Amino acid sequence: QDVATIRREQSEALQEYRTQASRLSEARKAAAATFGKEITARMQLLGMTGGRFQVEVGPHESAEPQPHGLDQVEFRVTANPGQPLRPLAKVASGGELSRLSLAVQVACTADERRCMVFDEVDAGIGGAVAEVVGRQLRSLGSRGQVLCVTHLAQVAAQGTHHLQVTKTSSDTAVETSLRKLDNEEKVQE
Repeated sequence: QDVATIRREQSEALQEYRTQASRLSEARKAAAATFGKEITARMQLLGMTGGRFQVEVGPHESAEPQPHGLDQVEFRVTANPGQPLRPLAKVASGGELSRLSLAVQVACTADERRCMVFDEVDAGIGGAVAEVVGRQLRSLGSRGQVLCVTHLAQVAAQGTHHLQVTKTSSDTAVETSLRKLDNEEKVQE
């Protein structure tokens, strides 16, 4: 019934939104630089030597208010030295994505308790790098639950509990089973 009051309240709400969104944008830009450096450093440890990670914070394509502020955030990465940074979704392989995910999880889980699942985190690595990946996963496991599918002994050796996954198939069905391994079976596996 009072259009003028509603328009004024809408204008005030929009101004408050823009103020808060601007503060959020500045905080994101400050955090982006630090986060990019930290993930880049972790990439070196995880067998992506010469790789770089960058968080690009730019204006959202729409001028309208968005649920998450005024920004569009994009992760850009190069896994190889001398290559340009490109959008993460277009560049990284499955194994690289898993290792980047591990780097992000380790960087972001200071005191949090959560469950994390990693598959193919060991794709394309071996030796000393696999051992580092295993230690990073164990570190995460001290702060939460980590489930990791791995084929590398260096990664598995860092685990606390080990499950063997077996898949059997017949003409009509495929079954997957899990079995907890005892200490002797862990060594054998």
